[in-house]
Amino acid sequence: VTPPSLCPAGGGRVEVPRSVTAVLGQDVVLPCRYRAQEQEQVVQVTWLKRGPGAVPAEVAVLNPQHGEHVQEPFAGRVLRHGHGGLEDGAIVLRN
Repeated sequence: VTPPSLCPAGGGRVEVPRSVTAVLGQDVVLPCRYRAQEQEQVVQVTWLKRGPGAVPAEVAVLNPQHGEHVQEPFAGRVLRHGHGGLEDGAIVLRN
């Protein structure tokens, strides 16, 4: 799963680790933080899964107005990690 892509209008920056190690059978947090500049607000975060040569598949959409939506293949396995504003767009992959 790749970090969400953001289209910042004002030039904030996305902070993600270069890699995350997961242990088979355990939960793992995929961090993603947006350092907004003044007057910026994150209105939606979309996570995509990319495979070699495959079209990216939507995993989850985090939206404060419409809630969290996880696509069916990932339902029950993907949860939002943080609370509050979407500057913290981290997700948890279960098991």
